[in-house]
Amino acid sequence: MAGNVGLGMAAVHGSMVLGKKKRDFKLSNRLQEGKRPLYAICFNFIHPTYRNIFASAGGNRVTIYQCLEGGAVGILQAYVDEDKEETFYTVTWASDDRGSPLLVASGSTGILHVINSGKEKSSKSLVGHGDSINELRTQTLRPSLVLSASKDESVRLWNVSTGVCILIFAGAAGHRNEVLSVDFHPSDLLQIASCGMDNSIKIWSLKEFWAYVEKSFTWNDLPSRFPTKNVQFPILNAQVHANYVDCARWLGDFILSKSVDNEIVLWEPLLREHGITDGGVDILHKYPVPDCDIWFIKFSCDFQFSTLSIGNREGKVFVWDLQSSPPCFVAKLSHSQCKSPIRQTATSYDGSTILCCCEDGSIWRWDAI
Repeated sequence: MAGNVGLGMAAVHGSMVLGKKKRDFKLSNRLQEGKRPLYAICFNFIHPTYRNIFASAGGNRVTIYQCLEGGAVGILQAYVDEDKEETFYTVTWASDDRGSPLLVASGSTGILHVINSGKEKSSKSLVGHGDSINELRTQTLRPSLVLSASKDESVRLWNVSTGVCILIFAGAAGHRNEVLSVDFHPSDLLQIASCGMDNSIKIWSLKEFWAYVEKSFTWNDLPSRFPTKNVQFPILNAQVHANYVDCARWLGDFILSKSVDNEIVLWEPLLREHGITDGGVDILHKYPVPDCDIWFIKFSCDFQFSTLSIGNREGKVFVWDLQSSPPCFVAKLSHSQCKSPIRQTATSYDGSTILCCCEDGSIWRWDAI
């Protein structure tokens, strides 16, 4: 069981900057999982009763924790893959057709490991990708649907309840290098976005293929017999950054994306009426993030998309108010002992807790005062 850290509070408060939404944070806990890098961390937004539950992933281990009162953190479950060569890069919460909480983890082997955390056992392994998986994301409106972004230059859509691979986004107009990040539109079930090492961000439509998505929920034959469809043409191919794009998230109909140029960009995709591919974008805002010039650093938002948090290579966390225009910088969170690159943050459901996982195997918890 992990408890509170005895760190001097004078040294751990986040510094405030002028803005409409003022907030201060304090460091309430630090955990050390081991010496292997932690690449992923996320809260459970799928199940209302588990909103204080989060998971971390790194090495061949996935761990589930609970945020407790007073800054304490309790460890609930841990899963260690039998393959010692597996390195988990990503983890996402999902749900089966009965509403049971599922945790899906993946990484260097390209296998999706589906864990039924309610029953505390491994549920299934989904195989299809030809190389490692860099990110998994869940459709919160249909939480059995999970996207995977892979080094094999493809994105796949899965139904983790039935084990079916529904769609493969790759081919003629697909990505030309590793896909690093992917995301579902928060309210439009028919749109997804992906980005990667080819410096591009693509928007894909599921409209013509939605019948296959529906079929996946009632499929009772072998998953390998499902008529998986290939989607080769996105409805938009955007060049917003001049380097790798390693994180992209929808913000309503807009997109937040990040490269290695020390900033997050908020932009609007200019889609044509009939869904013809068009690279037009309208840059709306930029969120500067100092010392964030290495790839595979992922940001996070709360459930209402009010708060954005991101770490950098120096172990600092930057917090922004997404609802203000122009952008409002809320806080910089730092501690003298946190010096390792932060690979991902996790912002809680209401934005009151921010977690970050680091290259040195540590997890840090910050709470709003």
